[in-house]
Amino acid sequence: MLVAKKWHKAEEIVSKLLQVDVLTAQGRPVAEAVRSIGVTEVTY
Repeated sequence: MLVAKKWHKAEEIVSKLLQVDVLTAQGRPVAEAVRSIGVTEVTY
Protein backbone atom coordinates (compact mmCIF):
# COMPACT_ATOMS: atom_id res chain seq x y z
CA MET A 1 0.00 0.00 0.00
CA LEU A 2 1.44 3.35 -1.02
CA VAL A 3 0.78 6.44 1.03
CA ALA A 4 1.09 9.87 -0.51
CA LYS A 5 3.62 12.02 1.30
CA LYS A 6 2.69 15.52 2.27
CA TRP A 7 5.45 18.02 1.66
CA HIS A 8 5.63 21.03 3.92
CA LYS A 9 7.06 24.45 3.16
CA ALA A 10 10.12 25.54 5.13
CA GLU A 11 8.04 28.15 6.97
CA GLU A 12 5.57 25.49 8.11
CA ILE A 13 8.36 23.27 9.41
CA VAL A 14 9.99 26.10 11.34
CA SER A 15 6.63 27.09 12.80
CA LYS A 16 5.95 23.52 13.98
CA LEU A 17 9.42 23.18 15.52
CA LEU A 18 8.97 26.47 17.38
CA GLN A 19 5.60 25.24 18.61
CA VAL A 20 7.29 22.15 20.08
CA ASP A 21 9.90 24.38 21.75
CA VAL A 22 7.18 26.50 23.35
CA LEU A 23 5.23 23.49 24.57
CA THR A 24 8.30 21.83 26.08
CA ALA A 25 9.29 25.12 27.74
CA GLN A 26 5.84 25.12 29.34
CA GLY A 27 6.63 21.74 30.88
CA ARG A 28 4.94 19.36 28.47
CA PRO A 29 6.76 16.12 27.65
CA VAL A 30 8.48 16.06 24.26
CA ALA A 31 6.39 13.08 23.13
CA GLU A 32 3.15 14.97 23.80
CA ALA A 33 4.41 18.19 22.19
CA VAL A 34 5.54 16.33 19.06
CA ARG A 35 2.21 14.51 18.74
CA SER A 36 0.39 17.85 18.98
CA ILE A 37 2.05 19.02 15.74
CA GLY A 38 1.11 15.80 13.97
CA VAL A 39 4.43 13.96 13.67
CA THR A 40 6.02 10.99 15.41
CA GLU A 41 8.92 11.21 17.84
CA VAL A 42 11.09 9.39 15.30
CA THR A 43 10.34 12.00 12.64
CA TYR A 44 11.03 14.81 15.09
